[in-house]
Amino acid sequence: MRIKKLLGAFAVVLAITAGATGCGSRGGASPSASADSSGALVGISMPTQTSERWIADGKNVSESVTKLGYKTDLQYANDDIPTQVSQIENMLTKGAKALIIAAIDGTTLTDVLAKAKEQNVKVIAYDRLINGTPNVDYYTTFDNYTVGVQQATSLLTGLGLLDASGKKVDGKGPFNVELFAGSPDDNNANFFWTGAMDTLKPYLDAGTLKVPSGQTKFEQAAILRWQAPVAQKRMEDILTAAYSSGTKLNGVLSPYDGLSIGIISALTSTGGYAKGSLPIVTGQDAEKGSVKSITAGEQYSTIFKDTRQLGAQAVKMVDAVLKGQEPAVNDSKTYNNKVKVVPAYLLKSVIITKDNYKKELIDSGYYSDADVK
Repeated sequence: MRIKKLLGAFAVVLAITAGATGCGSRGGASPSASADSSGALVGISMPTQTSERWIADGKNVSESVTKLGYKTDLQYANDDIPTQVSQIENMLTKGAKALIIAAIDGTTLTDVLAKAKEQNVKVIAYDRLINGTPNVDYYTTFDNYTVGVQQATSLLTGLGLLDASGKKVDGKGPFNVELFAGSPDDNNANFFWTGAMDTLKPYLDAGTLKVPSGQTKFEQAAILRWQAPVAQKRMEDILTAAYSSGTKLNGVLSPYDGLSIGIISALTSTGGYAKGSLPIVTGQDAEKGSVKSITAGEQYSTIFKDTRQLGAQAVKMVDAVLKGQEPAVNDSKTYNNKVKVVPAYLLKSVIITKDNYKKELIDSGYYSDADVK
């Protein structure tokens, strides 16, 4: 009888344990998921400190993650791929439970992200898609094709081929333009280029726009690592080869403010253009230096991508995955990294010129008036 009573009690314990286990394995986070993630380490890998944009992004994301009660390890790789790989490996060694990565080269992280997968670490690609691996879980960025469209649209507006409302204006041109593209190892650069060229193609086909250098392919226009000195040297070479006989350059498609600064330096030195009568030069990221250049009448436009929103979205994603939840996404078709389509959340961008910089950048609190004067 004693043995039967013991067996019966044991059976009851097993039944209770099995019931508890069954409840915990249902869809959604278990009651302990949030508690288990409290104080978890989040690795934040940024590409470089040579751009004020990435410095601000890293600081913003790290502070926001910390406010949620997590620990952070923020690292900048200074555009060196082995350094970024090593930094991510160190984050995993330290026990990171999630990674937010803005890749230098979106094709070079396959091995280290395989290690992340082995440790059940969730990976969020930040602004730049990580390619060639199944081990990237989510992606947050802006609509990069639309960014390219906006860059080309602002070029056309500056040249007077579109009015302020975007309506086509006939009877002008031809205009001489030169084309620049971003770094070929940055997946976004292809989206920017495609959006811009799709917009400019009808004008190029009609002869309204001409490219005297003849350099109209992405491979010819691309600037590795988005480096301003490389862009400046390319612009100088183009001016010497295609404009030395007095041909006038009317506009430059530039995909990034850092490149725009290098391009403008070439125009004022080698090209001999006065700062008050420069060709139309576009940009991206609304960096302080370029906004100052816009207000001074030098650079014509930039694309404002509110990185406060981008950072907030990345933080929402990492908080969700650490709590065992599914983050919100609004695009499940566009971003194929050659292994899988990565679920993404896309944000909107805005064209900035001298006419609206105050409303979009100052009144919104992104910059103070003193920042850009």
